[in-house]
This record gives sequence, structure tokens and C-alpha cells, in this order.
Amino acid sequence: MSSITMNNTRFATAVHIMTLLADSPQNWLTSDWIAGSININPAMVRKELSILREAGLVVSRQGKEGGSQLARNAEDISISEIYSAVKNTEVLGKKNQNPNPVCTIGRDINNHLNNLFVETDDLVLKFLGNKSLKEFSDQFN
Repeated sequence: MSSITMNNTRFATAVHIMTLLADSPQNWLTSDWIAGSININPAMVRKELSILREAGLVVSRQGKEGGSQLARNAEDISISEIYSAVKNTEVLGKKNQNPNPVCTIGRDINNHLNNLFVETDDLVLKFLGNKSLKEFSDQFN
């Protein structure tokens, strides 16, 4: 899987994981079981779970009775927290690497793009911050 595809599916994968956990709050779900729902390799699920764990959204335990659960109630987790945990690229992509410094537009394009990227990211975070994981997961019941 290319890194571009990986970046584009990380948020969707994380939301899928979190929705499964929200749907079975009392159960310890294994990465194999989660991977079966998403139809991806369990190693990819474990990687995302570790990131969600670092963000304080998920708790996990090892062993025969092991698996993962939400760290908090689904109504107390916003979709923006999931987005922030897995986000590794700006919503609108990357800036131009080497614009022509002699060109009046090329010289300043990255500054203006940066402002646009920051404003867009702020809007996305605000929009997702108003949605709880519970509201999202309730759509499936």
C-alpha cells in the first residue's frame, strides 16, 4: 500500500476502530477481530491502536483475555480527537516545494497557502469537535 493511500485511509480506519469499540464497550476486542471488520491486516490495526492509545482514547491489555476498549465513554470522545490523533498531513496536502523566488506569486505562495491550510484545519477540527463518537456510532444501530 502506498504512503498516499495510507494517509488517506488512516482517519477512516481510526474511526472504524473507535466505532467498533464504542459498539461493544464492555468487550475487549482483539486486533484480529477488528481487522476482520475493516478487512485489513491486523498489524495495521495494532499500529493504529497504539496511536489511539498514546492519545488516551483507547486502553489495551495483553494475553488470552486481551484486547482493546475505549478509554472513556463514547459520548465523551469527539471525532476531532480521533482526527488529531492520526492526522499526519494537512487536510489540503503539502505546499509547493520550490516555487520560483523571482516570480511575485511564487515568492509568496507558500505563506498564503500555509494560512489557508491552517484556517481549513481549524474549521475541520471545530466541525469534528461538535460530533461525539457516540453520535457517530449510534447511526449503525
